[in-house]
Amino acid sequence: MEMDEQPTAGVVDGRQTVSLQLSNEMVRIYKELFGRGPSSARANFAGPDCVVVTLRDTLTPAEQSMVELGEYERLRDVRLFFQHAREKDFRDATERITGRRVQAFISGMDVEQDVAAEVFYLDPQP
Repeated sequence: MEMDEQPTAGVVDGRQTVSLQLSNEMVRIYKELFGRGPSSARANFAGPDCVVVTLRDTLTPAEQSMVELGEYERLRDVRLFFQHAREKDFRDATERITGRRVQAFISGMDVEQDVAAEVFYLDPQP
């Protein structure tokens, strides 16, 4: 295997890639948590032990109103509160799909551009 190959990003059981499974699972969690899913989601490995999931257009109509009022910080605080309240769901899904323990989880978003990121740092592969 070459150094830049990532076995965790390949096909799983002949079905979906890990990246596609993670993207789909983040969409599911967002729908459950916020009542609507993003318009797009993409999971990418950023090296062998880090996964970044980018989600676009996740804001609810009420949250979009907060943006129009310029309540960026309040919106970020509320959104991140809910995401970290459900941190176990994000971690569990990522661990189940990748087969690796999540060492760290970082959640953030740019509310003006309506782009969110979920970042997972995984235990190194043996």
